[in-house]
Amino acid sequence: MKALIVIVEDDADILELLEYSLTKEGFEVIGFLNTKNVKKLLDEEDVDIIIMDRNLPGVEGSEFISTLRKNGLDIPVIYLSAKNSDEQIEEGFLRGGDDYITKPFNIKEVIYRIKAILKRTKHLSEDNLIKYKDIQLDLGGYTVKVEDIDIELTKLEFNLLLTFIQNQHNVLSREFLLQKVWGLDDIYQDKTVNVAINRLKEKIDPTKSKDYIKSVRGVGYTLR
Repeated sequence: MKALIVIVEDDADILELLEYSLTKEGFEVIGFLNTKNVKKLLDEEDVDIIIMDRNLPGVEGSEFISTLRKNGLDIPVIYLSAKNSDEQIEEGFLRGGDDYITKPFNIKEVIYRIKAILKRTKHLSEDNLIKYKDIQLDLGGYTVKVEDIDIELTKLEFNLLLTFIQNQHNVLSREFLLQKVWGLDDIYQDKTVNVAINRLKEKIDPTKSKDYIKSVRGVGYTLR
């Protein structure tokens, strides 16, 4: 599976160079000129690395990452920025950066640093595995197996299933799930939870023979 890299860079020429070079290197790349739709993508996809400019329209890049970190973001972040003073670089690391590259940059150095982070973060151990009945979640690779069969889940669906397993046998309200999985964004409603759970159930139990997730009328859902 190709590593998925998200780039946020408001200079279209630099963004195009990064997208071309990283795609040629074998990565899957999604680029943005601002942060407007980034959080939505991170909620839905299994992103391996974020490359983040700091001088962005609307919100400063490291402030954006700092906010996501406070809400549980654990994806590695490389800042790629013209802010190159010692104080600014320190600020970037304090605001959730895993690495910092100053502009102008050497594209080969960017690739080497990406590969170094992937080599470290993709190392898996038994600590990365969570099991429930015949379901196995790999926290390192964001993969799911049911009866040793690979199941394709979005990142949101993976986090939803993980939340159920971490709270197994407890009845989880829609409000709890919205807070834990979606982050209580104003655009989300109870119906969003219902749709996502139905989609998850179809993927992990297509024959409806195992009934992993049960609806508790008027309260929420529980993993049995």
